[in-house]
Amino acid sequence: MNIHDKKFITTENKNGLSSNETIFHYFQDGKIITGTYKGGEIKEGFIVGKQTANDTIELLFQCLTNDGELKVGSSTGIITKHPDGKLQLNFNWVWLNGDLSGGTSEYIELTQ
Repeated sequence: MNIHDKKFITTENKNGLSSNETIFHYFQDGKIITGTYKGGEIKEGFIVGKQTANDTIELLFQCLTNDGELKVGSSTGIITKHPDGKLQLNFNWVWLNGDLSGGTSEYIELTQ
């Protein structure tokens, strides 16, 4: 599965910063994944990672919050197709700075 030029919003993220106001925009070139995200508590965020199998990805992410805090984390994710045909991302993630906490999160593709 490929997430090139696809946008996603958060549908579940109890322990993280992203919300349904945060828009993630991914780009993919072969196995290389990059992206940006912003909205809600996040002023600006950047993503780099790789696709490790047809339906799995590994990402590093960093952001600047609206409060001026720098955050950095890593995640592993699974790409699935939602019953309505949209792509869905499910992640296990951890912060690599601050309190080093982590959690799970879910995202659904935004379509025009």
